[in-house]
Amino acid sequence: MSGLERLNALAADDAERELLTCCGSRAWARRMAQSRPFADADALMERADATWWSLDEADWREAFRSHPRIGGKKAQAGQTDREQAWSAGEQAGMRTAADATREALAEGNETYEARFGYIYIVCATGRTADEMLALLQSRLRNDPETEIRAAAEEQRKITRIRLEKLLAG
Repeated sequence: MSGLERLNALAADDAERELLTCCGSRAWARRMAQSRPFADADALMERADATWWSLDEADWREAFRSHPRIGGKKAQAGQTDREQAWSAGEQAGMRTAADATREALAEGNETYEARFGYIYIVCATGRTADEMLALLQSRLRNDPETEIRAAAEEQRKITRIRLEKLLAG
């Protein structure tokens, strides 16, 4: 049975729980579980994007809380073992970061949270620590409305990557 067939066959509560590992918004996971069955992976991804952009800012912020800070290990909302493993893999660029970069990211995270009220969210997959720091410094110049949309777009990218992992088993 493929990952998509398995997702389609799950009971609604189980599907919602699985989908929450991809995106920490309960509204998103619930709507996605209700949207099954998906004909194929493309249909799943299209529905995931449409559902994400239909949510409000409170739902986006809920999703952000399911991620650790860049360079951190624990999310504010808690994470399953699977989510912790995925986060560690996604932040692989931090493993080789220089101490100065780690310190600058930690300070930048605090500045970002004070300015915007939520963690700095970035799709870290394939990015170095220096790239994530440069993006953080650039995004600190955004106004709050621009930044919430930028953060939401990064969460959308993360969700798609995690959905691919979920389907791969």
